[in-house]
Amino acid sequence: MTTTVPALGTRTAEGSALQAVLLDMDGTLVDTEGFWWDVEVEVFAGLGHTLDDSWRHVVVGGPMTRSAGFLIEATGADITLDELSVLLNDGFENRIDHRLPLMPGAARLLAELAAHDIPTALVSASHRRIIDRVLASVGPQYFALTVAGDEVERTKPFPDPYLRAAAGLGADPTRCAVVEDTLTGVTAAEAAGCRVVAVPSITPIEPAARRTVVTSLEEVDLPFLQGLMTRV
Repeated sequence: MTTTVPALGTRTAEGSALQAVLLDMDGTLVDTEGFWWDVEVEVFAGLGHTLDDSWRHVVVGGPMTRSAGFLIEATGADITLDELSVLLNDGFENRIDHRLPLMPGAARLLAELAAHDIPTALVSASHRRIIDRVLASVGPQYFALTVAGDEVERTKPFPDPYLRAAAGLGADPTRCAVVEDTLTGVTAAEAAGCRVVAVPSITPIEPAARRTVVTSLEEVDLPFLQGLMTRV
């Protein structure tokens, strides 16, 4: 889903070098990282396998090809990657049909970015069918474009999704602020040259150059994101 984006000069907040904001979805805007693990546990139980809870930290935030592939190899389950992907996506959709909680501060941040005409994109490793379902709850009007994990040849942790989003908005990646909740997503954004705000959801993330770690989106607003551009 892509809409026409006005020239950046008319959309960038006055006096700021920030050109665009690129946001992850699961665990960043919507509290769904736990949903994926619950579905994985349920699906593998149906296949006769019990998942080790420590594996949750291995699969969190990754593309389905990586997480599902790991679980097949770890359990020895007799199922193909394509078959498992269908079961996982179906199970996830069933859960979000019943409940889709936003992360604290997410609605306020999206509204603030929209009010100041900041070009914003949703960049997720989830498949298009999942993104479109989630967008119906989050609000598609907040995003000039969205990038799904099954729409790029290489998804996170590679930089391709964030490079595509920046290009789609006509923005310089080094002038984009990315908000992510996993190291996989942070790695992708940093490889693209973006400034990163990490809001860890399940596994800890350490501060680093061009990376700021916060505990909640409630700490993030437009002045905060603009300030990232001036930090060394």
